[in-house]
Amino acid sequence: MIGESTHHPSTCPYLLAQVTLCLFFSLIYLVTVLGNLLIVTLVWLDAHLQSPMYFFLGHLSFLDICYSSVTLPKILGDSFSPQKTISFVGCITQIYFFLCFGGSECVLLAAMAYDRYLSICHPLRYPVLMSRRMCHCLVAISWMSGSLSSLIQAFLTARLPFCSSNIIDHLFCEMPFLLQASCSPNAPLNKAALYALAGTIAMGSFLLTLVSYVHIIGAVLQKGVGMQKAFATCTSHLTVVSLFFGAGAVAYLVPHSSGSKEMDKVLALLYAAVTPMLNPIIYSLRNSEVKGAIRKALCRGRLQMSTEGSGIATE
Repeated sequence: MIGESTHHPSTCPYLLAQVTLCLFFSLIYLVTVLGNLLIVTLVWLDAHLQSPMYFFLGHLSFLDICYSSVTLPKILGDSFSPQKTISFVGCITQIYFFLCFGGSECVLLAAMAYDRYLSICHPLRYPVLMSRRMCHCLVAISWMSGSLSSLIQAFLTARLPFCSSNIIDHLFCEMPFLLQASCSPNAPLNKAALYALAGTIAMGSFLLTLVSYVHIIGAVLQKGVGMQKAFATCTSHLTVVSLFFGAGAVAYLVPHSSGSKEMDKVLALLYAAVTPMLNPIIYSLRNSEVKGAIRKALCRGRLQMSTEGSGIATE
């Protein structure tokens, strides 16, 4: 069994802290699921959100639900249990799905940047270049790349021997912390291979996103005011990209030995729980079409309620 390294003092402040953390994680997970589910539903039902940009947004929201569901339910369960344990198979499974959904989101964010590039830099050819078939291909590539990369990383990690400590001082099973517990002489080599594979997905997606936005900004500066309205459609995506890649870079590129264990846990919560929660909020607040779709859905709900109420009154 692999578990979190924690002390369990039977004091009232400790119990209060546990209850507070449980409520905090429950709120984050509830907002994440409901917010992203709202985006998925709006994209599915609203006729004004049937463009490629919102097709990708719907898949991003679904990925965020899956991404947060890998870790937060287990963290919530551990907050009620004095023995915070997980089986080795469960730990490897958690690593696989966490890397799968995270890697898929990296590639999907790059695909969304490419979509914005075609829309702004090649508006006349955009309907042909970003056809429905191309949209499905890009989504399939994002899922397959994330799945294949995480499968290889989970397989390599599972082959490492763990003959000393079986304690991970972290909120959930994450590859860097599991590698620290390995006693294999080949651990540095495996670690280099694992980081190279993860870095290829993350850095490749980031570079594709960066190149897309370099071309977009160049087109906006060249064509002037007329392009600024088109560029406004990129602000939500830019904010999400900055949060996702920024939090991941700080968590993985900063050496773990240089910071405290508590800081590692805060950073893990930032990219594993807080970022998926903020994504639907960012798109709802900064996108007029999404806000319009939410208003129409609310109006339809009120109208339906009033109609049902009047029907009951007449009976």
